[in-house]
Amino acid sequence: MCLLVAFQNKRDEHLLKKRNVPQEESLEDSDVDADFKAQNVTLEAILQNATSDNPVVQLSAVQAARKLLSSDRNPPIDDLIKSGILPILVKCLERDDKTPTVIINDVIENCDGPQCRDYVISLGVVKPLLSFINPSIPITFLRNVTWVIVNLCRNKDPPPPMETVQEILPALCVLIYHTDINILVDTVWALSYLTDGGNEQIQMVIDSGVVPFLVPLLSHQEVKVQTAALRAVGNIVTGTDEQTQVVLNCDVLSHFPNLLSHPKEKINKEAVWFLSNITAGNQQQVQAVIDAGLIPMIIHQLAKGDFGTQKEAAWAISNLTISGRKDQVEYLVQQNVIPPFCNLLSVKDSQVVQVVLDGLKNILIMAGDEASTIAEIIEECGGLEKIEVLQQHENEDIYKLAFEIIDQYFSGDDIDEDPSLIPEATQGGTYNFDPTANLQTKEFNF
Repeated sequence: MCLLVAFQNKRDEHLLKKRNVPQEESLEDSDVDADFKAQNVTLEAILQNATSDNPVVQLSAVQAARKLLSSDRNPPIDDLIKSGILPILVKCLERDDKTPTVIINDVIENCDGPQCRDYVISLGVVKPLLSFINPSIPITFLRNVTWVIVNLCRNKDPPPPMETVQEILPALCVLIYHTDINILVDTVWALSYLTDGGNEQIQMVIDSGVVPFLVPLLSHQEVKVQTAALRAVGNIVTGTDEQTQVVLNCDVLSHFPNLLSHPKEKINKEAVWFLSNITAGNQQQVQAVIDAGLIPMIIHQLAKGDFGTQKEAAWAISNLTISGRKDQVEYLVQQNVIPPFCNLLSVKDSQVVQVVLDGLKNILIMAGDEASTIAEIIEECGGLEKIEVLQQHENEDIYKLAFEIIDQYFSGDDIDEDPSLIPEATQGGTYNFDPTANLQTKEFNF
């Protein structure tokens, strides 16, 4: 039973590291472990004992290796790998010995980059590891196995080998049904790492059939599950329009009113990021966002969210101006998007400024003969003044774009500091400008 306690302690250690909480060394050591603790065990001794035919001696070597890794802020990962102990540990797994999973996980987790991950995979760790997933496995050990699987899925430069992904996905499709929150969260994070590896891996995840079971987790009562699920589905919709449609077909947008109004700002941000990739899709997908009633909520985040969320909202709006039909962009303007959009023209983030300028220019182009109407709204909300300032911006793309907008839509329009000098009709002759009018009451058709 002490092994199960040790596995649980190890899992708790990982959680504490994530939260940067100071931790105390566990006092629950086995008698064999205590013997090793009393002496300074070298890697050579550990390796010698690991190759022993005596299961008790071998177990003591594995525990000593684990203590060596957890007792130092800079664990000797490279030395451990060079010692040749990892192939021995994988062989232990093949003999149905569960003990080495913690050390294997430590090695993968403490290495920078995917090299250790791929080395461990090359030793054949996946098959014996997955064989432990069965109804009779103790919950504490299953948490450990799932945690190893998560680390095998990490890193995308390069991503895990395709054959490894194919091996792991069926296990994740089983674990996603699990009622244990730790196992469920790790399973969904594993899927999020796999879907962050490019369109080919996204398709593999889709083909596994897991997406219809992933999407409902967006409304899970545990925020940790929601967060992981939102990242996973968000990664999927960075793929092709066809891959995005698979997620949309699972009624994913019905979860977003709650996500966009969630008390956690991080979830608001990721929800808007997700939607920015939908508005970057085809016109049918843009319409799905409109029909779900989400545009006013995106605009609210554009106006009131924290800066990270505002930035994602700016992308969502700008993408719609590129992907959307004329009537879809018109709907955007009718929802009073321009004032909060223009407010972001004064931020220091050059990328945001350029995204907003691109969006405004797209709206003006789409408006056609009604561009003067849009120009009036931009001027009224202070946008024109901000665009004029941007003509002096250090970023060449920004000052050129600002100049183009002013040159094409604001020069020669008899704009004057005195509102009484503004003519009643614009160039198109279809709009009578009233400086005192409420922006939200203006009506227009592109």
